[in-house]
Amino acid sequence: MPVLALDTSGAVAVALTSDAGEVLAARADSQQRHHAELLAPMIESVLAEAGVDRRELTAVVVGTGPAPFTGLRVGLVTARTLALGLGIPVLGVPSLDAIALAASRVAPVGTTIVVATDARRREVYSSTYRADGPGLVTVLAEPAVGAARTVTVEPGALVVGRGAALYPEALGAHTVPDGLLDPDPAELAVLAIARRAAGLDLPTEPLYLRRPDAVPPAASKRVGG
Repeated sequence: MPVLALDTSGAVAVALTSDAGEVLAARADSQQRHHAELLAPMIESVLAEAGVDRRELTAVVVGTGPAPFTGLRVGLVTARTLALGLGIPVLGVPSLDAIALAASRVAPVGTTIVVATDARRREVYSSTYRADGPGLVTVLAEPAVGAARTVTVEPGALVVGRGAALYPEALGAHTVPDGLLDPDPAELAVLAIARRAAGLDLPTEPLYLRRPDAVPPAASKRVGG
C-alpha cells in the first residue's frame, strides 16, 4: 500500500514508497525559497511515475524540521491538507532523524552520528544519535539551534548534513556524501511506518526552535491624558 512522504526542511523532496519502505518514485530539488512552487508538481510527478492514484495512498509522512519557518510550513500544510482530503493519517517525523537513519547504513555499529543542517544566520540545527545497525538509531541529543562551534562532536563521530559541509572546521567534518546532506523522505517513511507499528505518537507540530524572521509589529499603546 503506497505511502507518500515529503520534506521541505531544506531541499524540496518527495518520495512514494510501499508500506515496506520500497521506493516507488522520488523527486528532489535543492532550490531554496521555492517550496510552494515546487512541491505540488513534484507530488503529482511521483504519483504519475509510479502509476498510483492519490486515492490509493494509505498515509502521508512529513518532515517536521527543525527548519526555517516559511519552507517548513509549506510542507506541513500540504501534508495535512492532502491527508485530510483523503481521510488518511498524516505522520510527522523530525527531519534530522532521516539523515541519521541514512548515515546508520554506512556507519559501524556504535558510531556517534552528529547531524547538522543549515539554520542560516551562520548557525546550524543539530542533533546527535548512536548507530545501532543499518537503519537503526538512538537519539542521544534532541534538536537544537546555535553556532556550529557550540555543537559537541566526540572523537570518531560521523558528522553529516548540509551544515557539516558549510562549517567543516568547526564541526570536524570533511567531505559529506551527497546522500547524507539533506533529509531523504523515503527514510522518513521508513521511520514513520516503524514508529506507528510500535504505537508511538507522530505529531506534525513544527520544530522551529526559534521565532520566524518576519513577525507582525507590536500593537501601539494608547496613552491616556
